[in-house]
Amino acid sequence: MAQLPDIHTLVPHSGAMSLLTRLLSADAENLCAEVVVTQDSMFCVDGAVGAWVGVEYMAQAVAAHAGFAAGLRGERPKVGFLLGTRRYACALPAFVAGSVLHVHVQRALQGENGLGAFECRIVDGSSGGDGNVGADGAELATATITVFQPANVEEFLQRSQE
Repeated sequence: MAQLPDIHTLVPHSGAMSLLTRLLSADAENLCAEVVVTQDSMFCVDGAVGAWVGVEYMAQAVAAHAGFAAGLRGERPKVGFLLGTRRYACALPAFVAGSVLHVHVQRALQGENGLGAFECRIVDGSSGGDGNVGADGAELATATITVFQPANVEEFLQRSQE
């Protein structure tokens, strides 16, 4: 099996805004990333990260999937935009520091115009699973994430300012 790339090469986020720890599995339609919740997280307050940050974990995993797919095509990762989320539900009020989360994303649709939707879920990864379906623990959060990746980011931003 080929070695997976470093997750940080797939996502445009850096520094404290880079929330994913590592890539566990990926293919053309799916990706699973690990998040280890730490006290050092910019969103950690009183030993926990609010459940609302789960949307950002999911969005960054979708970005990692886009970066992985770009690599399969021999391209570099491009910037994309989170448009929104539907039906975000979380079983917990917060993710406690020390938690290991596995963030699964599955492409539901991808248009030629750059619009896409992904079915996402966060599961308890403390069992040490490899991110494959059925190898993880309890489901903690679910949502559908909608994204947009323009063909040319600079041109898109310029047009949006006019």
